[in-house]
Amino acid sequence: MKNYFEKQIEAYLHFLLAVRGYSSHTIKTYRLNLFEAIGHVSIEKEDDLYTIDLIPYRMKLIGKNKKTIYKKISIFRSFSHYLQDEEVAVRLKNDDNIKVSKTLPKPVASHYILEALAKCDSQEKVLVLLLYTLGLRISEATNLKIKDIKNGWVRINGKGAKIREVPLLDEVRSVLDDYLKKYAPLVYIFEVDRVQISENKLRYTLSKVFKRIGIKATPHQLRHSFASDLLDGGARITDVSELLGHASLDTTQIYTKLSSSLKMKNYQKAHPMCRE
Repeated sequence: MKNYFEKQIEAYLHFLLAVRGYSSHTIKTYRLNLFEAIGHVSIEKEDDLYTIDLIPYRMKLIGKNKKTIYKKISIFRSFSHYLQDEEVAVRLKNDDNIKVSKTLPKPVASHYILEALAKCDSQEKVLVLLLYTLGLRISEATNLKIKDIKNGWVRINGKGAKIREVPLLDEVRSVLDDYLKKYAPLVYIFEVDRVQISENKLRYTLSKVFKRIGIKATPHQLRHSFASDLLDGGARITDVSELLGHASLDTTQIYTKLSSSLKMKNYQKAHPMCRE
């Protein structure tokens, strides 16, 4: 019976890649988690209904961080929804939600970004600038093609095959033009010897850049910086949501909470009655 579900997992992963446009990194994560889960859940079949008991799997996850458990169960729950959409009768048993506290995103302060840019070579500078000024996910940066940049706009093939356009700053365009002349990539912005640079390599490159100034930073933190800096600068949340490629405005709302948090922190530092 588990062989049947293993085949369904492969079909689901293909669906996420080909139809939903998930990145190879995300597909790898889903694959590891789904095959781990299917190896531990209990499955019973009565007539055409499959009942999948998550208790054995949840027992295995005891001791792990709550967020990790939540993510693993959520991935399997998404898989079950896919099966139901494919008219496979599936019922999850012991599928209680795990309550986790929501944490605010941690953007990189703009002065750190400027400091890091001053110590970049041309390829590193383009990577930092595109992530920070376009709000790109790392998968979007990896797959960004030369032809996607036209007339001062960047066409981004985002998560879930959602396409959005973001304006390209003149300063960034100038740096990018110099980079393209120097490295002459053929298809993708980030290539080495006509071969597309991988997501992991770009992640490593970015970590190296910020390590030089003594801080840790990830590509997604620069995406957070893009959003929070725009909102702090007075941009409308609906515009920021569209620029980020969020499916729902609710996802963007977290940055307004972050902005309020920073304002409170700065207020407490600045107001005389808050000082010791």
